[in-house]
Amino acid sequence: MNVINSSPLLIKALIYKTWHAIIGSELKEKPLIKNRIRLNHEIKAPTVRLLGVDSKQIGVMSLKQALEQAESQGYDLAEVSPAAEPPVAKLIDWGKYQYEQAKHEAKSRKKQKTIEVKQVRMGLKIGDHDIEVKRRAARKFLEAGNKVKITARFKGREMTHQDLGKQVLIKFFEGLSDIASIEQEASMTGRDMSIVVGQSKAYKSKKINEKSNAQTQDQQDDE
Repeated sequence: MNVINSSPLLIKALIYKTWHAIIGSELKEKPLIKNRIRLNHEIKAPTVRLLGVDSKQIGVMSLKQALEQAESQGYDLAEVSPAAEPPVAKLIDWGKYQYEQAKHEAKSRKKQKTIEVKQVRMGLKIGDHDIEVKRRAARKFLEAGNKVKITARFKGREMTHQDLGKQVLIKFFEGLSDIASIEQEASMTGRDMSIVVGQSKAYKSKKINEKSNAQTQDQQDDE
């Protein structure tokens, strides 16, 4: 094959196939590849329903005709709906499409808040002052939207008095009951007894109302 005299779309197809041959084994392990959009000569259907770059329907035609239209207008041909009858293909600027998709995904990730499980540890003989210090730290974690794992550590013969561990955890939690609720009841892991707490529904509703009221006030101030 004379690659120099081949069409730009055919050259792109050769590049895609070479790329897949090099890292094909890795790609097969990624579920996303199953839904990868076929481009240009990767499309197998003999007939397609062609959409323009503005998503308006151009019509049903042979794959060859669709590829010719894509090449003449300087676009790629993307199979956007392979399960349709006939499959739907669209004229697309593939580089621009990938850029816009990456921007959209980055924006979505930015909006997503990662909830972490923070941990606060203490012994059974912890004093009131130390409890208050650790409780303030737990409150900050909760206000930030995180969950908190509160752990009481047993030493030596304290293991025979597990009820004391529950008492320490309950006492600690009581100081957070205005903001938190228990999401995981007390459980033992080795010498540790833990509960997991998170923001209570009442506190979440309160924060939503406060935010809504603040936005309303800002709008009124602007007027």
